[in-house]
Amino acid sequence: MTVVVQRVKQAVVSMLNGLSALRSRPSTASLSFAAACLAAACVRLAPLPADEVVPAPSPSFDARRPNYVIIHQTSNDTAAQALATLTNPARKVSAHYLIGRDGTVYQLVAESARAWHAGASYWGGNTDLNSASIGIELDNNGAEPFGDAQIDRLLQLLGELKERYKIPPANFLGHGDVAPGRKVDPGPLFPWARLAAAGYGLWCRPPLPTVRVFDDVNIGLQILGYDMADPAAALQAFRRHFRGVESAAAADGDDLDLLNCLLRQRFVAPVPR
Repeated sequence: MTVVVQRVKQAVVSMLNGLSALRSRPSTASLSFAAACLAAACVRLAPLPADEVVPAPSPSFDARRPNYVIIHQTSNDTAAQALATLTNPARKVSAHYLIGRDGTVYQLVAESARAWHAGASYWGGNTDLNSASIGIELDNNGAEPFGDAQIDRLLQLLGELKERYKIPPANFLGHGDVAPGRKVDPGPLFPWARLAAAGYGLWCRPPLPTVRVFDDVNIGLQILGYDMADPAAALQAFRRHFRGVESAAAADGDDLDLLNCLLRQRFVAPVPR
């Protein structure tokens, strides 16, 4: 077995150990954990009095920084329609950036602020992507290809964000990835392969590796980052992003081989500093 496969397998085993409590037959450890949680729930802790907190300011801090970029499509026919929605206080939705079909970049929210773009979301244990990400809307109705002017400008913006915040390549995701079943954007026409070739996102091209580290698609999806509350929705989101298809069919060998390939990239690729 190669060193690469060993490293991926070690990472998979480590994560599977953390998932043991989710099995249908609870272990002694998981039962003990559940009992502890129930006991803690019965104890009401008094709030900490403000006068008992001693201020001791430290100079060692800086601003928090986003660690993800979430890409959306507006599903509108014009940038003006999208702007009307994203700047309407009654709609309670926004993004940090909107990129028009012609490549015009609109900044709606400061990068240091928490834009309301991901909503209820999950990725790899993170349950609040709004607080950890930059949201980018693309002016696209969902049934059309994404033009070069728009994607060229998107790549330029992604390069600046990646450099500014040291965002790992694997953390460039779609809205559908972090909200499977609830959101489906960007659609299968989005050029994820082009982004990955530039260093933004994961991608595998045939021929795929033949050595598998695991043989369960659901485990692979969860390790990659997907919310598995609805496994079928997670699989559809995965296919939309990494295979460019909309399909509700049962998992197949191609899904499994692709997941194995992506997880090799996920755990072996260097993280930017």
